[in-house]
Amino acid sequence: MPEQNTGAAPDDAQCEYATHYPDVASAGSLTNALRAQADRAGHRLAVEPDTPADSSADSSADSSPGRSRREAHVRAGDRSTHVWMAPGVRSFSVSCWTGEIRTATGSTDDLAEVTGAMHTWHSGARIAELLARRPFLHTSELAEAHERGEAIPVRWRQLREHTADERTTARHRNVPALRELVEAAYAHPRLRALSPGQSMSWITFSRRAAPPICRDLPRVMPTGDHTYRIRFHDGRLQEVDGAAAAVEAIVAALPDDAVPA
Repeated sequence: MPEQNTGAAPDDAQCEYATHYPDVASAGSLTNALRAQADRAGHRLAVEPDTPADSSADSSADSSPGRSRREAHVRAGDRSTHVWMAPGVRSFSVSCWTGEIRTATGSTDDLAEVTGAMHTWHSGARIAELLARRPFLHTSELAEAHERGEAIPVRWRQLREHTADERTTARHRNVPALRELVEAAYAHPRLRALSPGQSMSWITFSRRAAPPICRDLPRVMPTGDHTYRIRFHDGRLQEVDGAAAAVEAIVAALPDDAVPA
């Protein structure tokens, strides 16, 4: 059922948006406006307001009364679409997700385009079809690779390109050692089969490319000229000399089930 407009005075947050979003203001919330637009277009969309799952657990979460009026989502199966209103200008930001992977994102001032994108995505469209029908959206190479089931090779290529980039070298003094480590890890079949990642200076490995990454596999970081620190699942740290020795120690510690999920 649509949210009921009780006639109470709108809060300050809602007043801030009324100038640029009169249709949303008259509907009482973004959720109501999206539901009405979807109904007019004949789309069957279960639009719900976005609210923090547990605002008490995160003091930085936006738990203001206006948030549930300015943000909305649709969730069905492993797909979801999130919409929120930008302040100071009429712009609806849209993000389409498959699980924890953001597959497409973009902005438009047209509410009908928003519900159209939601309908297209939740009708089962692939990314290429979604973008062809809703050109205000765009995607990433990695999102398309996830859809094809080829995310791990793409993540390896992107990591190798990143550590080989001269701009990266200029910003981080340990990049030559990091590059040597990445290339040595990529050369080993067991590690090349896993999904690589970088968290600060740590290189991580995971059975899956989609979040959340595995936390039970070793991670490694360069600590100086060709020296490396390995952190194992049990908290142990080991210092080794050379990328080859680091890779050898990591592979030796991999559990038997450290294979792509």
